[in-house]
Amino acid sequence: MTITSVSNPRVKQWAQLQDRKYRNREGRYIAEGIHLVQEALRSGAPVESVVFDQERGLPAELTSYVKETETSSQPIEWIAVTDAVIRKCTDAETPQSVFAVMRKPELNWRQLFEAKQALVVVVDGVQDPGNLGTIIRSADAVGATGVLIGRGTVDVYNSKTVRSTMGSMFHLPVVEGDLLELLPEAKEQGVCVVSTSLQAEHSCYSFDFRQPTWFVVGNEGKGVSPQVQSLVDESVIIPMQGQAESLNVAMATTVLLYEAMRQRHYR
Repeated sequence: MTITSVSNPRVKQWAQLQDRKYRNREGRYIAEGIHLVQEALRSGAPVESVVFDQERGLPAELTSYVKETETSSQPIEWIAVTDAVIRKCTDAETPQSVFAVMRKPELNWRQLFEAKQALVVVVDGVQDPGNLGTIIRSADAVGATGVLIGRGTVDVYNSKTVRSTMGSMFHLPVVEGDLLELLPEAKEQGVCVVSTSLQAEHSCYSFDFRQPTWFVVGNEGKGVSPQVQSLVDESVIIPMQGQAESLNVAMATTVLLYEAMRQRHYR
């Protein structure tokens, strides 16, 4: 299929997916760029259409997937378009030559309770798409159970967040839920809920992360909200030898996740 007009109804629908309201209503989002599209296809993520620049052609990295998807139970559309269509549907300053129209996965937060030795990142009010994307990448890197996103956090399907996950969002459950309901339930099932605090008595290096653990990380400026903090079992501090006042939330999360991985797999 080829689409050349930016006024085409399909193009208008894709362009609207830059708005969170439409993403929520349609249950779809955009993944931009060769790497993300390739990772989505490789991971078996729910890809609906692959849209590419007709002048530049389908990127070589994706050609092997055309035949594979023709015989799948849910065939993927491969659609050639003009550069103008690509620019209308994406928000990167220098658009790449391909994007995928993705269906939001049917994930349930119940999946986070199924792991025997859970390691879950709980995100409470993080606003920067780059920070959320990096948190998801780090959770993927250490083999975490998943990421739970609370209300007030930037949309995981925001195009900037999607790009910054570098495909990690296709590798593990990333689910949304009410933290004030889910944290108490996790605690009832034996999970230790942990956050960071500059006043904490325990260093992250003396805390036992081998037990089922949910980390709570908070807003860049305000930290974890008081309501969520009241549900935390333990607070830990990340020691610093230098003069930095604090760590970026994504960096702090990465430090904690890697210490958990070290204790669990590299003792």
